[in-house]
Amino acid sequence: MMANSPYSTDSDLKMNLQIEGMTCASCVGRVETALKKVDGVKDAVVNLATERADISLDKPIQRQQLIQAVEQVGYDVIDEKIEFSIDGMTCASCVSRVEKALKAVDGVKEAVVNLATERATVSGHASVDALIAAIDRAGYDAKQIQNAVPNQTQHLEKKDKERSELKRDLTLATVLALPVFILEMGSHIFPSLHHWIAQTIGMQNSWYLQFILTTLVLLIPGRRFYVHGFPALFRFAPDMNSLVAVGTLAAYLFSLVATFAPQILPAGTVNVYYEAAAVIVALILLGRFLEAKAKGRTSEAIQRLVSLQAKIAHVSRNNQVVDIPIDEVVVGDFIIVKPGERIPVDGKVVDGQSFVDESMITGEPIPVEKKVESDVVGGTINQNGTLTFTAVAVGGETMLAQIIRLVEQAQGSKMPIQAVVDKVTLWFVPAVMLAATLTFLIWLIFGPSPALTFALVNAVAVLIIACPCAMGLATPTSIMVGTGRGAELGVLFRKGEVLQLLKDSKIVAVDKTGTLTEGRPVLTDFEVTQNFKYEHVLSLVAAVESRSEHPIAQAIVNAAKRQNLKLSRVDSFDSVTGMGVLATIDGHTIHVGADRYMLQLNVDISPFAHTAQRLGDEGKSPLYVAIDHELAGIIAVADPIKSTTPSAIKALHQLGLEVAMITGDNARTAQAIARKLGIDQVIAEVLPEGKVDAIKQLKAQHGNIAFVGDGINDAPALAEADVGLAIGTGTDVAIESADVVLMSGNLQGVANAIALSKATIGNIHQNLFWAFAYNVLLIPVAAGLLYPAYGILLSPIFAAGAMALSSVFVLGNALRLRRFNPTLTAQ
Repeated sequence: MMANSPYSTDSDLKMNLQIEGMTCASCVGRVETALKKVDGVKDAVVNLATERADISLDKPIQRQQLIQAVEQVGYDVIDEKIEFSIDGMTCASCVSRVEKALKAVDGVKEAVVNLATERATVSGHASVDALIAAIDRAGYDAKQIQNAVPNQTQHLEKKDKERSELKRDLTLATVLALPVFILEMGSHIFPSLHHWIAQTIGMQNSWYLQFILTTLVLLIPGRRFYVHGFPALFRFAPDMNSLVAVGTLAAYLFSLVATFAPQILPAGTVNVYYEAAAVIVALILLGRFLEAKAKGRTSEAIQRLVSLQAKIAHVSRNNQVVDIPIDEVVVGDFIIVKPGERIPVDGKVVDGQSFVDESMITGEPIPVEKKVESDVVGGTINQNGTLTFTAVAVGGETMLAQIIRLVEQAQGSKMPIQAVVDKVTLWFVPAVMLAATLTFLIWLIFGPSPALTFALVNAVAVLIIACPCAMGLATPTSIMVGTGRGAELGVLFRKGEVLQLLKDSKIVAVDKTGTLTEGRPVLTDFEVTQNFKYEHVLSLVAAVESRSEHPIAQAIVNAAKRQNLKLSRVDSFDSVTGMGVLATIDGHTIHVGADRYMLQLNVDISPFAHTAQRLGDEGKSPLYVAIDHELAGIIAVADPIKSTTPSAIKALHQLGLEVAMITGDNARTAQAIARKLGIDQVIAEVLPEGKVDAIKQLKAQHGNIAFVGDGINDAPALAEADVGLAIGTGTDVAIESADVVLMSGNLQGVANAIALSKATIGNIHQNLFWAFAYNVLLIPVAAGLLYPAYGILLSPIFAAGAMALSSVFVLGNALRLRRFNPTLTAQ
């Protein structure tokens, strides 16, 4: 796996790291900058929502260099777990040798070897090659175990632990901060409470109590802000933690002086702000807790996909059926799947018949019939029959594993709009600290008495309210939820930025064969004259055509077989170039061919003049049958339009898009299909190599273009279009030339993809508007801009609450995409 290799070796030279400790968009900017400075790094994209860095390289470099770069700017790279199967171990001393060898490898934090399962689990950042070499030197053979799908257990456990720690700290901070808030703010709001405190415990004792409680808040639940915030500040790279740390500590230290050394302060400025420091910590923790819960819901799409994997496979080995873990299945194994069970890996059916629910792959709810030679996909559900199939793809090569990788790639990617946001937010925190300093100085110099108090309160309010968390989460959370919802609908975005490009499409160009149509010819029309019987003529024609490999001939033969017609033996067969075929069966002469062939044979075709006209209008080319030089029938073979195509074209029109068809068919056939479907523009008689020119022509006429093809023959055209969408049938997931993969053969997936892109980009714009508007509007208010005219000041406590809620609002808005329904969108 690329993620576990110390050197990048694939053609794309890519690595990824899971990073913890990032809290805002400025953190993202700093990690990206640090990674880009490493020699050999071409580009680095860091996603705050997924906490992942995707790194593109110019040359192979050591993974440890990247980890060190991240750690130097104050963030941690999460340890990875790698599993190996080990051959040759016979006793406990073997286990000790292997563990010792593994622990000696640079980057290994922990190594556990199990003799019974003959497996080793290694945690840390060591390279797979180095680990295998170490085991080899110890005298044993090792092979990395590739899981079918990414192991999410460790990641989920870590996130659950983080949430539980946040909940614990939030509870403690609330319990400690509430009395402080009541003692201080309550006495300001309710004069009677102020008098009661003064007459019972005394105001000075009240301050001592607030000091104790606030100190506990800052030392225990609030410690996280200072541990991360001040080191970042000392590196001249302040982040959200720095803002909270400086703001709360300023309020706390001022209160400390007012409590224990009031004579130092100017007259009229002696006051305490313990409640601001304590309540701000509680409110920020509340925001982070709600944010952590919402973030967990944004990644549910991946978790649901992972849960689709079967855990056990019934495998036939040595004439016995044994249940083995899915990771131990190998290519070529014969696997038995009973009704109601999940299919464990990808394969080809060798025995049995059943219907399989493939909705997790295609988004289509109708079960698909499976019989001998049918392909089956791991993760889908077998319904009513028992199937035996041979495994053709296991581990990381299965369809499900590929889908999860595509979704992860899309969720971790960055849109052009996000790059702008990151550049702004990278300088946002230092700018806020400068604004807070200026606020403090202006109030101190020009403010009313007590100036120092006003200066402190307003500076702290500016620091707290300006945290750019919402800005950092605005784009990646929407991408995560949008691409995850797309996967559920059978639409796989290979890159997140495609969402932005797809929204701007003006025209959708579609390849005809296999996209609008079924992709294989079938017998659509067959009529006979009154002197002949339908079944007799069809069986004779099918017998003649069985001698030909032409797709049209095969369509006629298949039609006869479906009707269980017996095919006679052909005595002689000859092909007449450009005309048709001639055969002899049981003493009868049969001619099959075009109208010009019948005219040459002096066979009158006028009885079918009406039918021929109709077929021509439908874009079909009729063939005629003559038996013993007498007209017997008329045949039309065509590639039928998919039943879902008309509604899909209608949905594209409802989205305000034009639809163009590019085809190699003759113009008359193409125009007939276009009329029937309501297609706006036709480019016909195009050779495969001419599709790219057709795309360029349409792009020049209309602007941004999305092209829909089958992902194999149409690769150049898919690459030329602004967005390439590959129609698949569950077998061509990793189509490199396409930007979007549509798992079903249904063209409706195109409309779904475009509607989802519009909804996702709209959601991002909403998030960014509120995130920016919130900061732009409230920073001046926090600084006291409204005080001279209206006497309004923003308490640091309200600033903290507003800041926390802004992030929760952005996440909540992004989560609305989980309910996206393309059917409702099209209406």
